[in-house]
Amino acid sequence: MTEALTDRGHPVLECRNVVRRFREGTSTLEVLSRVNFAVQPAERVAIIGASGSGKTTLLQIMGGLDEPTEGEVLVNGESMQGIDEAAKGDLRNRCIGFVYQFHHMPLLIRRVARTAALQQAGELLGRVGLGERLTHKPGELSGGERQRAAVARALITRPQLVLADEPTGNLDSGNGEHVLQLMLELNEELKTSLVIVTHDHSIAKRMDRILVLEDGVLRESV
Repeated sequence: MTEALTDRGHPVLECRNVVRRFREGTSTLEVLSRVNFAVQPAERVAIIGASGSGKTTLLQIMGGLDEPTEGEVLVNGESMQGIDEAAKGDLRNRCIGFVYQFHHMPLLIRRVARTAALQQAGELLGRVGLGERLTHKPGELSGGERQRAAVARALITRPQLVLADEPTGNLDSGNGEHVLQLMLELNEELKTSLVIVTHDHSIAKRMDRILVLEDGVLRESV
């Protein structure tokens, strides 16, 4: 189904007139104002903006983890709005990977047989240099290892889209470069679209496209 939708020319992700407002006492804060953009198959996109500009909120809405006040998000042509949580979770699990924390491998959520899931997890952990860490707990891994494991987790289901929120933000420069290079290599190898929210302009410049979020408005960088 995913391949058929992509073959018919659908972007991997579309935001259509996305608005997000929050109530603060008696006032209303509009964090996102009529956001419109699309991500194409295998495209690399960076979203930059000041702290508190709404970058993470936008990423959560794109991934179906938060609801827009108005507007719509489509993943491979399927709307995230107007469906129940079970259907939304299924769409998310089929099509989207997240790089934000280390957790259990989502193949088990997809009811892949445990033996097959462990085999696939072992292969991808080997690809990210953690083949000998398959049975280790998160607390037994370094910060750089946990982020590499998070990349493996995001890509284990071969999703059409990976959403990454400051994936190198808590790492030193060496580990940060290793994780970023790994994400770019896997993006190229697996043809997975990549959207990275970052404050680091040096990371943003390595993407195909840079979008700037300012005062709730998302625009192309000039």
